[in-house]
Amino acid sequence: MTLRTAASRGFTGRHMLTAMIAFFGVVIAVNVTMAWYASSSWSGLVVENTYVASQEFNSKAAAMKAMAVSGITGTLLVRGDAIDYAIRNKDGSVADADNVTLSFRRPVGDHEDFQVSLNKKANGLFEGRHEVRKGDWIVEIVSRKGGAVVMHEAARIDTAEFGQ
Repeated sequence: MTLRTAASRGFTGRHMLTAMIAFFGVVIAVNVTMAWYASSSWSGLVVENTYVASQEFNSKAAAMKAMAVSGITGTLLVRGDAIDYAIRNKDGSVADADNVTLSFRRPVGDHEDFQVSLNKKANGLFEGRHEVRKGDWIVEIVSRKGGAVVMHEAARIDTAEFGQ
C-alpha cells in the first residue's frame, strides 16, 4: 500500500475552492470599502431641485453672456490667509463696486466650504482675511454695486501650487 502525501496529490478541488474564496473575498472587500468611502464623503447633491434649475438655466446663461460682453474682469490673489481681489473695466480702468463676496468650495465634498465678504480697500480693490487650506478650490466671486451684480465669475485655484 502506497501512502500519498498532500504534495504528491497536486492541485485539488479544495485548493481551487480556497483560491476562489480568497479572490472574490478581496474583490468584495474592496468594493464594500470603496462604496462606503463614496457614500460617506459627498452627498452628491448639486442642486436642490433639478426641474427649477433647468428652468432657470437659459436666463442665467444669458446674464453670464452679457457680463462677459461687458469686459469687466477680476483678479484674485490668495496668499496664506490674505485674500485680495481687484476688479477692472474692459479699458483697464477701475470698475465701480461696493462689495465683493467669495464662496470657496472644494471640487468634491462640502465640509470645508466657506464664504468671505471682502472689505473695500480702494475703488476696485478689496481685501479680506480667512485661512484657505492647501489644495484645489472653486471660488465663486460676486461683486455688487448698490445691490446690482456688477461681476459674477468662478475661478478654480490651487493653493497647494501642485499644478503651477
